[in-house]
Amino acid sequence: MAHADGAHGDGARLAYGADLAVGERSVAFYAASRLPSRGRLHPESSCPTRNPMQRDRDRVLHSTAFRRLMHKTQVFLYHEGDHYRTRLTHSLEVAQIARTLARQLRLDEDLAEALALAHDLGHPPFGHAGERVLDALLQPWGGFDHNVQSFRIVTRLERKYAAFDGLNLCWETLEGLIKHNGPPLASPEAHSTKQLLHAVRHFEARMSLDLHRRASAEAQVAAVSDDIAWMTHDIDDGLRAGHLAVGDLASVPLVREVLSGVPEGHNEAEAQRRIYEVVRRLITVLVSDVVGEARSRLTALDPVTADDIRGAANDVVAFSPAMAVQIGALRRFLFERLYRHPVVNRDMENAQGIVRDLIGRYMSDDTALPRAWAEEAGRLPERRRARLVGDFVAGMTDRFAMSEHKRVCGKMGTHTIS
Repeated sequence: MAHADGAHGDGARLAYGADLAVGERSVAFYAASRLPSRGRLHPESSCPTRNPMQRDRDRVLHSTAFRRLMHKTQVFLYHEGDHYRTRLTHSLEVAQIARTLARQLRLDEDLAEALALAHDLGHPPFGHAGERVLDALLQPWGGFDHNVQSFRIVTRLERKYAAFDGLNLCWETLEGLIKHNGPPLASPEAHSTKQLLHAVRHFEARMSLDLHRRASAEAQVAAVSDDIAWMTHDIDDGLRAGHLAVGDLASVPLVREVLSGVPEGHNEAEAQRRIYEVVRRLITVLVSDVVGEARSRLTALDPVTADDIRGAANDVVAFSPAMAVQIGALRRFLFERLYRHPVVNRDMENAQGIVRDLIGRYMSDDTALPRAWAEEAGRLPERRRARLVGDFVAGMTDRFAMSEHKRVCGKMGTHTIS
């Protein structure tokens, strides 16, 4: 079904949910795709083989920023082993969980998947350690937040299409991406909110993302899936690295319940199987809890359209209150025992030193940047030049940052990762 589009769209304002219900599987009336898409900033002809959300998913998958996630840290640096998660494998695991939740709740799986794949596009090298130092160094010029950077990537920084910068994603995808942590204007004084509002100000003037309202249920699914994925796979990686022990996990009530049903391993091979059993069963427990809680909240809200969910007082996709308490205990355990582990801290301190050296070098001498970047930096005032330097460093993979550090800092750089 097609309607007149107005200023935005895929050439036409598509009620693609109707097509999904007939051609693929039934989605609920509160699914985002049941409403006509609000379209794209730059009008494009519709695709004969994909709906708008499938097209967005594919654009994310084919983006340069997505490929770079393969060599960006989740917890452990790339050279520590081939089997640890990276930002790329994390994003794929989030997408898998998101599709499961969306299907159970009769939501638009394609939108949930697109948001899951895109949510970490803006992460800098070296994980949250890299982000913290980037934010500190760029404070005089607005700071750095990876969620804001993800939005900037898909609206401006990816440059491969002839007709526009960015990926020209649909309104629904952009809305879900910018609201990954909830409605931005719910905390207007927060540091990250101020960054976000500054970053989206020009876009908002042309295509408002309703920053005062909640995101769609699909976006809420992507956010919860992110939490499920990082908690469970960080346990897996921590156990494999030897920074956590199975016995340590027994102190966490949520994991202790799962452990009680998994036979103990008597040799190394069986121990590896036990780790996987714990992780997969924990994912099942968490997903089941979200599905049950979301169905209960949806029944109470009784939404007719996706806009009813956006206007609700609370999220409809969330952990139950009892599970939220248990997850809080698990988070505290992971921060104390894994993220602050001496070995992890040592590597992250060195990684932060590399980012610090790079920013300092480029800001003091923009000719140290690659030629195209240096030419652009030379034409910019200080604030915009600092943002350009931040974009260049944030886009680096771990290994490129280490290589570039060696190139531009040489003996002046005192930080190495071994």
